[in-house]
Amino acid sequence: MYLSITLKIIIGLIALLAVIRLLGKKELSQVTPFDFIYLLLLGSFLEEGIFDEKVSIFQVLYAIGLWGTLIYVIEMLVMKSDRARKLLKGESTDLIMKGKVDQEALKQNHIEMEQLRILMRSKGYFSLTEIEHATLETSGTLSILPKAKETAVKPGMLNITPEENTPTYLLVDEGEVKEKELKKAGKSKEWLLSELEKEGIKDTADLFYGEWSEKMGLYLIPYEEKDQ
Repeated sequence: MYLSITLKIIIGLIALLAVIRLLGKKELSQVTPFDFIYLLLLGSFLEEGIFDEKVSIFQVLYAIGLWGTLIYVIEMLVMKSDRARKLLKGESTDLIMKGKVDQEALKQNHIEMEQLRILMRSKGYFSLTEIEHATLETSGTLSILPKAKETAVKPGMLNITPEENTPTYLLVDEGEVKEKELKKAGKSKEWLLSELEKEGIKDTADLFYGEWSEKMGLYLIPYEEKDQ
């Protein structure tokens, strides 16, 4: 029994290494959901086979061999066919173009504004006003092209001392006022409604997105269907 388990574990390790090599040299962040499923199901096969005495080493080898062959065929198909690649591995999606958020693209990818902000912050950007273009990659990461003013000459080159950056707060998310964020910003709902009225917005339900920072003030995005 112990000999059988030992052999199965060794074979399983070799199989996992082979599959990883088959997927190519990718960082973890570059692995697509489809790639992840490869490894997840292979792990499931091995788990069942290692501890089930009814499953022989040859059956484990057959399962691994068949699974590896299928993965190889799919990878080759993906490399040769754009249609197959889009179907099996998806394609990147532009979420922000020319500084404007594509609300329909967000909806299609089931991404909320707070999730988008999290992805932005992971890249070092804390406000939509900093971003010219943003693309959601098939791996789930966000690629960002900053606006030109964000990549301009550094203050040190001109011997000047710039103002410190200030945090931004998501005050309105898809029509809903975020009370906790208002409190963090040291503002009240009455203040927010007053400021929105100055911008010609009478109801927060008309607002898709609203952020505020002490340095930049309010940055608002109305719903597209209401932005006539």
